[in-house]
Amino acid sequence: MTSGGGGHRGLVLEEALLFEQGSPGQSGVDLPDPAPVIDRLGGLERKGPIGLPCLSEPEVVRHYTRLSQKNFGIDTVFYPLGSCTMKHNPRLNEKVARLAGFADLHPFQPESTVQGALEVMGQIAQWLKTLTGMPAIALSPAAGAHGEFCGLMTIRAAHDHRGEPRRRILVPDSAHGTNPASAAACGFAVEAVPANGRGRVDLAALRAKLGGDVAALMLTNPNTCGLFEDEILEIAEAVHSAGAFFYCDGANYNAIVGRVRVADLGIDVMHINLHKTFSTPHGGGGPGAGPTVLSEALAPFAPLPWLVHGPAGWQLREHAGPDAPQTCGRIKGFHGQFGVLLRALAYMLSMGGDGLRQAAEDAVLNANYLLVSLQDALSAPFPGPCMHEALFDDRFLKETGVTTLDFAKALIDQGFHPMTMYFPLVVHGALLMEPTETESKRTLDQFIATVKALAAQARSGGEAAEIFKAAPLQTPRRRLDETQAARQPVLRWRPA
Repeated sequence: MTSGGGGHRGLVLEEALLFEQGSPGQSGVDLPDPAPVIDRLGGLERKGPIGLPCLSEPEVVRHYTRLSQKNFGIDTVFYPLGSCTMKHNPRLNEKVARLAGFADLHPFQPESTVQGALEVMGQIAQWLKTLTGMPAIALSPAAGAHGEFCGLMTIRAAHDHRGEPRRRILVPDSAHGTNPASAAACGFAVEAVPANGRGRVDLAALRAKLGGDVAALMLTNPNTCGLFEDEILEIAEAVHSAGAFFYCDGANYNAIVGRVRVADLGIDVMHINLHKTFSTPHGGGGPGAGPTVLSEALAPFAPLPWLVHGPAGWQLREHAGPDAPQTCGRIKGFHGQFGVLLRALAYMLSMGGDGLRQAAEDAVLNANYLLVSLQDALSAPFPGPCMHEALFDDRFLKETGVTTLDFAKALIDQGFHPMTMYFPLVVHGALLMEPTETESKRTLDQFIATVKALAAQARSGGEAAEIFKAAPLQTPRRRLDETQAARQPVLRWRPA
């Protein structure tokens, strides 16, 4: 079925911008003319209209309601975005974060009036230190990449304190893409470490690159191939023998929380994406949180403020001094993303240690169910079992004329968000699927049947490739030119 001349399709209307809908002088509210004011700007006051759209209340309500109907999110459908852990956010967590005693706090309030909030921060710090086995934590990082920045700054401060200004960071090919960017932002030179044929760090290649100028290794475990680094103890020993620190990217911590204490793996520092592992909102530009746990060797270099408990109750030590002479400084204003910390603590308390362990086990179970169910219809580069995500490559599309991008776009027409495409880079034409623990077997079976049907259609020949290359056809927007959109973005509407 094609859309009519107006671009509408069923009950989904083609949505114009508010600026395109507005009519000058139209308003949903009658306001009195403003009283004359004294010019205090030296003639710099506004001379003409500022170009805001003028609409009635029904038009505004309908516009934003229709936009919401175009949203694609975890609350409506399965979201198998690999490496992102797009799982359900319990509404209980949202209710807790909106309690007046928390939501109405101000960061400038005296500490004596926010003891409950500081107690919350102390509790989440204790939970995360216990789960990871690490003695110290920084709660201030605002997101995963900011947690990387925090960990790298403590590493840099530690080396500088030793009188060893090391400036080289090793990053495996199977690490998260933000790792080299964070290292560069902290003034380090980045060198890649190749993967072996099993999709894991090549230990011999790593040892060959270690030297007296290496500050740290940044490893993602489980890695972006969905595999546990089974030589991690040997990796840790090699890194420490070279005088370097072992950084672990905790983006995939959801696969091992409650099962593995990262301190037992020889890790010195790891950031934790609360949205991935502890079910706080994910995406939409924030808010995020990336608490970073630190080993005993790095704890003195933790960023300010330090949360401490003394005779007078909880306190935030804001400045370097006798108690914090080696700190790497402050990396964020105020005290972190408090609302996100609240949501994470509510999740932890409702799940308990045994529930968190089961969540990790169920996430791994669901991923392996996808891997086993789809490995005959698709093509998997590494034999199972996997950890939290199932990875496939594009060999099953060979000589069909259909690409990974085509396949993913066709999945949209079937009511599913595409999996992650072309990542990790070590796998050609990668399709990375992460079901998480919150998806039911029924949902996974629907997804599996759809993917199998699309794979069969792609291999059927004839006009199949043309159909795939036109997809999606049933969405409010057809396929975009993503390359041009990235290079020539249209960020604001301009009147003709």
